[in-house]
Amino acid sequence: MSVPETDIDGGLYAVRQKIYPREIDGRFQRLRTIAAWVLLGIFYVIPWIPWGGRQAVLFDLPARKFHIFALTLWPQDFYFLTWLLVIAALALFFFTALAGRLFCGYACPQTVWTETFLWMERLVEGNRSQQMKLARAPWGTEKVLRKGGKQLLWIAFALWTGFTFVGYFTPIRELAGLVANFATGPWETFWVLFYGGATYVNAGFMREQVCKYMCPYARFQSAMFDNDTLIITYDERRGEPRGPRKKGIDPASKGLGACVDCTLCVQVCPTGIDIRQGLQYECIACAACIDACDEVMDKVGYPRGLIRYDTQHGLEGTPRRVLRPRTIVYATLLTLLVAGLAWSITHRNAVGVDILRDRNALFRERPDDTIENVYNVKILNKDGDAHEFRITGSGLPGLVVDYAGPTVWVGPGAVQGVPVRVRIPEDSLEGGADIDLTIVATDRPELTASGKARFIAPTD
Repeated sequence: MSVPETDIDGGLYAVRQKIYPREIDGRFQRLRTIAAWVLLGIFYVIPWIPWGGRQAVLFDLPARKFHIFALTLWPQDFYFLTWLLVIAALALFFFTALAGRLFCGYACPQTVWTETFLWMERLVEGNRSQQMKLARAPWGTEKVLRKGGKQLLWIAFALWTGFTFVGYFTPIRELAGLVANFATGPWETFWVLFYGGATYVNAGFMREQVCKYMCPYARFQSAMFDNDTLIITYDERRGEPRGPRKKGIDPASKGLGACVDCTLCVQVCPTGIDIRQGLQYECIACAACIDACDEVMDKVGYPRGLIRYDTQHGLEGTPRRVLRPRTIVYATLLTLLVAGLAWSITHRNAVGVDILRDRNALFRERPDDTIENVYNVKILNKDGDAHEFRITGSGLPGLVVDYAGPTVWVGPGAVQGVPVRVRIPEDSLEGGADIDLTIVATDRPELTASGKARFIAPTD
């Protein structure tokens, strides 16, 4: 079957038109700039902070230790990560119900890095009109130098981002030495290039396409909105009909609304939408259109707020409600989860024990009429100080625990395996039964942990 000529000429999809957001100053854009500097500072600076002889934040995968300042987490503590992810999801629901896509506009990594790449683009190519003029100009020396200079800046910044990302998993000072000597291993090389490449593509080229087509949040945000959710909106009753006019003219005398149809709200939008057409899923709540419109209103002498943060109820003139069932439920659950996580971390047991049976023999019958089982007891010391531990057992009559030395020394943040022999009189058990092996720090008896093991004896 032949394809209609109109489909061939027009294509199935609209060709993407590059967006050149106009730079604007204003209270919300200053807040976004501050947020970007803070978040980028946290990301790039934290790996370089020393803490107790190590990196302050280090996810040491080979050693299976995750250092976060004074806190060290082990694989056994991974349930904290699940807990934290639940808190993050609930916090997103809570703040979305309150203020829409506030996270997208001010704290989303895609938004923050895209703004950084836009700043570098403006630094090299100039403002919006200069960038558009450069894009239309034929290739020449100036265009090559400007476009090439921008790409060099983007690539350098993206590689630095990839390097910093890997620095959270490989000590960053050690990694810097490896990079300087071109001695990085395949793991470090791959992830520096992969994360740097992802940053370069997402923030440099895809930009708003990630927010519009790849981010699932844009698709399900409407399920979390209600008539009391704070959103960026255009006051159609006040603004329409729109049209140009001279400064100082009363719009009512011309049959016009407050909107002068300058289109600045469209020119500053990083996703290229017209907020005057109503709330759209592409809107990331960056408030650039608010700052642009307020600036125009100041110039023509009209009150601010034609485009503003407001709720649907606010636009309709009905009372706004911050406290409503969904926000109360979200806030209550969030408070309980955060409090529970804080309590669990501060009260978690600083020691742990893992018991593995010796695989060579199920049991051993000794000449002294006892039955012996052998275990490998792994003592995990999560504390910041070294401790000596005693190992005791219980659960069967006449049980005796034997291991090398009266105590076992375990360093701070270390795991120590100990071969332990457990014996019972041969007439006290047939088949098998569970026993408990307990470790206790000699200097701090409150540091204790127990584990169950299966003791196996012969059957007649």
